Amino acid sequence: MNDFKDKVVYQIYPKSFMDSNGDGFGDLKGVTAKLDYLADLGVDYLWLTPFFPSPQRDNGYDVADYRAVDPRYGTMEDLEELIREADRRGIGLMLDMVFNHTSTEHEWFKKALAGDKKYQDYYIFKDGTPDCCPTNWVSKFGGPAWEYVPWLGKWYLHLYDVMQADLNWENPAVREEMADILRFWKAKGIKGFRFDVINVISKPEVYEDDFEGDGRRFYTDGRNVHKYLKELVAAGGIDGMITVGEMSSTTLENCIGYTAEGNHELTMCFNFHHLKVDYKDGQKWELREPDYLAMKKLFQTWQEGMQAHGGWNALFWCNHDQPRAVSRFGSDTTYWKESAEMLAVAIHFMRGTPYIYQGEELGMTNPHFTSIDQYRDVESLNYYKILRQQDKSEEETLDIIAQRSRDDSRTPMQWDASENAGFTTGTPWIGIADNYKAINAAAQMDAPDSIRSFYKTLVALRKKMPVISAGKIEFLYPDNADLLAYRRYDGETELLVLCNLREREIAKPLPVGWTDAEKLLGNYPDTADTLRPYECVVLKK
Repeated sequence: MNDFKDKVVYQIYPKSFMDSNGDGFGDLKGVTAKLDYLADLGVDYLWLTPFFPSPQRDNGYDVADYRAVDPRYGTMEDLEELIREADRRGIGLMLDMVFNHTSTEHEWFKKALAGDKKYQDYYIFKDGTPDCCPTNWVSKFGGPAWEYVPWLGKWYLHLYDVMQADLNWENPAVREEMADILRFWKAKGIKGFRFDVINVISKPEVYEDDFEGDGRRFYTDGRNVHKYLKELVAAGGIDGMITVGEMSSTTLENCIGYTAEGNHELTMCFNFHHLKVDYKDGQKWELREPDYLAMKKLFQTWQEGMQAHGGWNALFWCNHDQPRAVSRFGSDTTYWKESAEMLAVAIHFMRGTPYIYQGEELGMTNPHFTSIDQYRDVESLNYYKILRQQDKSEEETLDIIAQRSRDDSRTPMQWDASENAGFTTGTPWIGIADNYKAINAAAQMDAPDSIRSFYKTLVALRKKMPVISAGKIEFLYPDNADLLAYRRYDGETELLVLCNLREREIAKPLPVGWTDAEKLLGNYPDTADTLRPYECVVLKK
């Protein structure tokens, strides 16, 4: 199970990665066409977000058939070719399994709505009248978490969109269906799995109103979730494969349980606490400057806590649900390159498995859309209405959406300076950032000082230096809000990582014994007595 520790995962959002047929929609053949680009970067696994048949209410996270390929992405033969070609280059494919809920277009849910008791028990239905929700829980996408079905006289639970009905994991038949889906894809040659919001699958025995929050405290890291994961991994035959769980509002204690090797659950976890330090009062749709001291404390707590108890972190800034990190925590103007490289160093030298989200290795930025008509994401469109109803002005609402929308990371991959950034010969399904002529893969491929070349070095160092993949970590200067600093050590090698989190020069403190250490890596060509804006430096002894 330790063979994943020196690996790097690259996340692909197929819809926006590469369009092979000119319909404006990325596809599986497009991914296959870019495998040499990915192999050159040195990554080991490709995590593909869902390409299963779906009405696309939530961009594929509303699955209508877990064992097929949506025609918009291609065919099963296209996927089999991608698996073969990736395998030939030493790259494994990881599929994204959405097991908390299905689309309401799924055959199971259609049968449930038609009155089939067997399939009604696949979901969470509660008897009731149209004027009284079973609980006051709030959907993650806004509004009630329940929907009434008049002809059944029942409500069904949807923690996410109204077209994403939560599955009933209390039902053994549901758990066996999920395991069988894993066996199906493993037989196809899939090498790993990412599990979407997997820690909310276990619901409470008694459903009650939440007068303190939105209901999540009753189902997050639920009472049977560890039991269900152990069962799923064993029955699905995936123990020992690379697996990662997306954990919503989770705890360190639970993530140690999810990932400790002897528990036979998952190999690593995503948690999102460090990506909420710019949420005002903990609210995603309220803006504030990032609290870097809080971020540092979270990194230290999770890194050292997981280390102490045998857990394992997934390391990331970006994914398909998050704004671009360089726009959010760095600078996408004056210090664009420096901040993109500093953010990369900050997490790639930590203890865990790094994830690169498509375009992150190029320093892709938020698109800075200026009209609600440019957005496609259901959450963003819902919250546009909610924010306007809260009497926020059009300008303020659009500013919030521009900084928080999931569409910030879903704009097409910027391949070159040609029309549509080389993504498609047709009309792209969503707009492209205006800076694509300057920020693109073609401009960076052969440039030794490019952000992409910097990422390539980071990937290579993780494979070359065991201290990065397997060494211990200790955080330094915990009260310095400007500086992220830690050391990695394994008895043979010691590294010191210094990252200036600010767009200004700061002091460069060096622990005793590091004055004459060798510079392993940095994002400025020379050394200085201070740390310049967004400077990062890694010293070795």
